Amino acid sequence: MRRSVIVGLLFAVAMWAANVRLYLKEGGYHLVREYQVIEDRVRYYSVERGDWEEIPLDLVDLKRTEKEAAERQAELAKDTKALSEETAAEKALEKETSRIPQAPGVYWLDGDQTKTMQVAEASVHINKKRQVLKVLAPIGQALSGKGTLEIEGAHSANVFSNAEQEFYIQLSEPERFGVARLTSKGNLRIVENLTYLPVDKDVEETPTLVETLQRELDPAGLYKIWPKDPLPEGEYAVIEYTVNEVNIQIWDFAIHPKPAGK
Repeated sequence: MRRSVIVGLLFAVAMWAANVRLYLKEGGYHLVREYQVIEDRVRYYSVERGDWEEIPLDLVDLKRTEKEAAERQAELAKDTKALSEETAAEKALEKETSRIPQAPGVYWLDGDQTKTMQVAEASVHINKKRQVLKVLAPIGQALSGKGTLEIEGAHSANVFSNAEQEFYIQLSEPERFGVARLTSKGNLRIVENLTYLPVDKDVEETPTLVETLQRELDPAGLYKIWPKDPLPEGEYAVIEYTVNEVNIQIWDFAIHPKPAGK
């Protein structure tokens, strides 16, 4: 649909530029499709009457006519270039989007390959107890006090050297998502700190979210997400979550830039 609109705009701009104002020294003008200077007269095709006509050259403001025609052609070239670039960008976006599977999850592109990130298994550690989150389900009602949401392993197996790595997330339903910086602790990585409130059975979550840029690629829930600024070396995760419900999915990764010169 959008591509047909762009094509229509290109056609309209071309038609606009095809007509020329043949200015007269007396102040008026004829709207013409084209004109020719033949000795002491100007022959032109009248848009209004749909036929060829002639007029003495000394009645025509040829300098003004040629100046405006050149300006219109320059504007046409500029608009055509801009619209062509937009069309190319739309095609590139469609191609990019078609490479991402429709199944919910997080993906990234490696050259001509589309790669899938695996969901990390998380657990809540509180009062020396740990409860594994195997499914997205609120568990705050069963706990109290302070705790942490953790994933095992000191380092992620998904390592990227690009500090501005782009990811694609396909949501199964509307939900919040972002990139969180993780804190290493022994053989664990802390995703966020938790505070359980026993009176009203609420839970406060404090993930360390980094500032990201996002772009919707498909209304069905496909988004592209990348950091606004280059990420420092460290452990991170793309997360999908419900605020203050410990309802979270985690796709962990690490940033380790390549040494200079390699």
